[in-house]
Amino acid sequence: MGRSVCAVAVALCLTLGVAFSAGAAEKPIVIGAPLATAFLYGWDAERGIKLAVDEINAAGGVNVAGARRPFKVEVIDTRDLEPGVPVSDALLALEKLILEKKADCIIGGPVRSEAALAAMDLLSKYKKVSILTSGVLTPAYTKKVAEDYNKYKYCFRNTSHVGVMMGELVTLLEDMRKSFKFDKACIMVQDVAHARAGGQAMQKALTEKGWTVVDMKVYPTGTTDYSVGLMDAGKKGAQILFLWMDMPESAILLKQWSDLQLKSIPIGFVNAAEQPGFWKATAGRGEYLIVDLVNGGNAPAKITPWTMKFVDAYKKKWGLEPEGYGTSSSYMAVYQLKDAIEKAGSTDTDKVITGLENSDIMGVYGRMRFDKKSHQIIPSMDPKEGAVTGIIQWQAGKRIQIFPPKVAEGKIMRPPWMN
Repeated sequence: MGRSVCAVAVALCLTLGVAFSAGAAEKPIVIGAPLATAFLYGWDAERGIKLAVDEINAAGGVNVAGARRPFKVEVIDTRDLEPGVPVSDALLALEKLILEKKADCIIGGPVRSEAALAAMDLLSKYKKVSILTSGVLTPAYTKKVAEDYNKYKYCFRNTSHVGVMMGELVTLLEDMRKSFKFDKACIMVQDVAHARAGGQAMQKALTEKGWTVVDMKVYPTGTTDYSVGLMDAGKKGAQILFLWMDMPESAILLKQWSDLQLKSIPIGFVNAAEQPGFWKATAGRGEYLIVDLVNGGNAPAKITPWTMKFVDAYKKKWGLEPEGYGTSSSYMAVYQLKDAIEKAGSTDTDKVITGLENSDIMGVYGRMRFDKKSHQIIPSMDPKEGAVTGIIQWQAGKRIQIFPPKVAEGKIMRPPWMN
């Protein structure tokens, strides 16, 4: 009788032990995602993150030193792209993810540059690894890491910044000058700090290359009529309209440009034109617009074998193609984190940092590696060497990748009225 009770007790202990071990092994790794969810650069990032998490969990989760652990996503709306919302609100949202939602790491934002820069001190305080994937085009972010590594080593960015992007666009414009004999540009930007700065940088870069910049026009947020400025650009002979606008009203600018049949090609950063629905929204009058999507894979392309697998999976899950900047980078950040944790064999912060610094995977938009000093993703014009951009042109209702040359799927088309 005593032996029987003892045997039962041992069996029960063993069963509970196995159950406890399984429960411990299944403890999720919590990804906190601070995003401006009412805006494109927030909701598409959220969708990219959740798609990657679903795929990884379906395949068995993350192998942490032999234990399979799932990812769990906690999203919070930082509202940091809304007019008048102070930076402090975004910081409170991030802190809530860390303290209340028990986030092990951060992916996504904050999306606004000022909020992301301020958040770096919070990430340092709580020693939380973060991969910035959407918004925040300022070079200052990873420059701070390089200048004070020990304090800001927690901060990584797997997307481009304005310094690299301007160089890519100038290269593209120089190619267009050779092909089409273009030499005059008009710059049209939204009246917000980053767009004005971008317009000024482009004006300087083009002038140094020998272009004539006929004018730089600045439009208040919400402007609904651009016809006077467009006609003026036409009279001055601009063959390129360089645009930097985040506001949805920029679709009106493209409609008016098409209606006026200006002998120019619009090119630049146009938030409304990144999305698959832009063609329908402009009734096709956005054709020939060239848009910088910052990273490859934010529109269909064959950059690497993974690119179209991602595009197809995104379309299956969310009912539309990847929507624009922040989509492919947010998706890839989850896989980069998985790779780093598995290399480290641990979720210990310092070990994960080392894992990210040594991570080298072929992803959706090329070879994904971080600079070990600045934690900036290493860019390249060749996907075999680094992360490539995705610059597309709207052609016959589709977003066609036209730059960089190694991954281009079509050539730049001019409006028929320019021929």
